[in-house]
Amino acid sequence: MSINITMPALSPTMEEGTLSKWLVKEGDTISSGDVIAEIETDKATMEVEAVDEGTVAKLLVPAGTEGVKVNAVIAVLAEDGEDVSSVSVPETKAAPAPAPKAPEKPAEDMPKSDIVMPKSDTVMAKSSEVAANQAKAPLATTPLPSANTGDGRIKASPLARRIADMKGIDLSAISGTGPRGRIIKRDVENAKPAAAPAAASATAPKPDGLILPQVLDDRIYAPDSYELKPLDGMRKTVARRLTESFMQVPHFPLNIDLNIDRLLTSRSAINAAAEKGVKISVNDMLIKAAALALMDEPDCNASYTDKGIAYHKHANVSVAVAIDGGLITPVIFKAETKGLAEISEEMKDLAARARDRKLKPQEYTGGTFSISNLGMFGIKSFASIINPPEGMILSVGAGEKRAVVDAKGNVTAATIMTVTLTCDHRVIGGAEGAKWLAAFKRYVETPEAMLL
Repeated sequence: MSINITMPALSPTMEEGTLSKWLVKEGDTISSGDVIAEIETDKATMEVEAVDEGTVAKLLVPAGTEGVKVNAVIAVLAEDGEDVSSVSVPETKAAPAPAPKAPEKPAEDMPKSDIVMPKSDTVMAKSSEVAANQAKAPLATTPLPSANTGDGRIKASPLARRIADMKGIDLSAISGTGPRGRIIKRDVENAKPAAAPAAASATAPKPDGLILPQVLDDRIYAPDSYELKPLDGMRKTVARRLTESFMQVPHFPLNIDLNIDRLLTSRSAINAAAEKGVKISVNDMLIKAAALALMDEPDCNASYTDKGIAYHKHANVSVAVAIDGGLITPVIFKAETKGLAEISEEMKDLAARARDRKLKPQEYTGGTFSISNLGMFGIKSFASIINPPEGMILSVGAGEKRAVVDAKGNVTAATIMTVTLTCDHRVIGGAEGAKWLAAFKRYVETPEAMLL
């Protein structure tokens, strides 16, 4: 009996992925544990192992196909002794995405000059009489004007373009009924989406709550005036998550300046005394300080849920790492329990594999707090967008020499770093955020406390 190979769920939240490469071909004999394909999720590329053994009868999804849904059949395996030619191939029809209901804007597609209000009952009566006479007359069969222009542009209203993008409709195949053949809302609503191949249908754009499709109007930006590079899975996910976070999470920033002279001195002393090859960075020390501050202020180590506030027992610190084509946040789990050398080695390994997109899902999910450091780029201060479901994110600026007034009133030079804490106001109030920053400041400015 044939065996279906389905798209695996490589993480608890994975809904779809890209089948980037097949490592087997039709007719190959495989055993359980053999690597048969590479799947690209929004954050990493992972190898997929065969669960069963047999002969590859049919590869149903071509390599490079995006948007393959979890549990979709991607290949069929013939069991040992089974005739490959007799294997039945399952249908791979995909249900079309339901078209969203666009907001009603009755006059959006009609020029203002075309909207004429009746001035009297007499005019209305005459209009009714004309309409009745027209109903009796035979219908005209004059073809509708085309919305295609000579230079390849398509005349369509912005609303019609948005609806067409949501429904996956090709505007060039529609005849417009608006002024001068312009495609308007009703033309698109009455049109049927073009049939798409099963493997490609999953990539059709679909609405996502309040997030509308983003398109360039070719009446303003000529198609030949820019180069369009398709989004990969990571950029799509980052765009969606950050937009949702900015729209749905009520967040506020808190700023504070830190004197990091003692931290820099301690770092130099630790590196000088450490074993060969161990190099502690400022960021490693900030991760440790943040973790200890979360333990000191447990109300800030929390996530909002519809059922209640989840207070986390450990400080799992996510660290933003910029990679080609996006951003990923590998996690230092239970950072409050780890020494600086261990944090440093773990962070180096995670960052290197993140840039190669070799992280496992469990290595970049499950954080309770985030740090984003742009100090190495000379950025003085900035505020980050919260990474849900985490309740806070710390933005770290560059350390720079500034004039400060000491306890005796003298003006001296000190290395000052500005940090900004962005908080989810549903979980953390201003007072709680301020207490956490005070604890963080204490560890940074008195780094010896991190060793206790």
